[in-house]
Amino acid sequence: MKNLAKEIIAGRRLKRGEDFSFFLSAGLQELLEGANMIREALCGNKVDLCAIINARSGRCSENCKFCAQSAYHRTGIKEYGFLDPDVIVEDCKKNEANGVHRYSIVTAGKALTGKDFDKAIEAYKKMRKECNIELCASHGLLTEAQFVRLKEAGVSMYHENIETSKRNFPNVCTTHTYEDKIHAIKLAKKAGLRVCSGGIIGMGESWDDRIDMAVSLSELEIDSIPINALMPIKGTCYENLEPLSEDDILRTIAIFRYINPTAYIRMAAGRGYFKDGGAKAFLSGANATITGDMLTTVGTNTAQDKEMLTNLGFDISNKINKIEGKAGALSFCGGKLVC
Repeated sequence: MKNLAKEIIAGRRLKRGEDFSFFLSAGLQELLEGANMIREALCGNKVDLCAIINARSGRCSENCKFCAQSAYHRTGIKEYGFLDPDVIVEDCKKNEANGVHRYSIVTAGKALTGKDFDKAIEAYKKMRKECNIELCASHGLLTEAQFVRLKEAGVSMYHENIETSKRNFPNVCTTHTYEDKIHAIKLAKKAGLRVCSGGIIGMGESWDDRIDMAVSLSELEIDSIPINALMPIKGTCYENLEPLSEDDILRTIAIFRYINPTAYIRMAAGRGYFKDGGAKAFLSGANATITGDMLTTVGTNTAQDKEMLTNLGFDISNKINKIEGKAGALSFCGGKLVC
């Protein structure tokens, strides 16, 4: 695995159609060390910290089996309409003062439209004027014109998870398609936005599905790849699934680093599974994280994250550096659902 890591550092890229079975048979420690070698050589020690705000919660029309905000599920989640833009701006300022590098408004629903989308644009414009922080957005399957408006309002990165492999996607959601996701990602890129896209592991998918997702993200040249470990929520279709082990999460992170060597590999939901707050993940290929509370689960404390990352030798300064690879590539390390 270390020899392969050296080849990737020198410019080799893993492609669809190759035999990836070695990822599963390799010794875990050597795999993790190789992934960390790639991260150090191609991305450096900069860690990217992202905070999010759930600006419109619940009543989502989509039937994603994992989601507490889906109208198909009864999870007791708090439901509310789009927040006042000034509330969002103040939360952004608080996170900026805490040393967070980027801030994202996230909304439930297939797509943010109408007056709610106008409110989002207002919030982004205010944040661009009053804050000095990278702005991200996650508003579902938007139109090309909407992506252009986001770009003009100061958003630099758009989030649209592909969730899993193309083969497995219909097992997760049937109210929209994998192709809908890919179309939105391409429209966002066309509008000049960088893209943050990853998925969730631990939804009953196979290792082949996880590897396929990693390859698909590489083919899409995704800049930031959030990896969520499913945290089963009562009331969803996945409430009784067994949580993943630390080793399986770490192996997944490492595989994603080998296949996406210059992207930000971003830890998202599931760091609570680690006794050390996820420190091992950042020595296994990860170099970014969501910090603070997630959408529907308790997240991590930003001050504790900064202390942990500093102790590991990472750079958490506010200046965001682009990741430049050795090869010159520029990246930024249907009906009612029946459960």
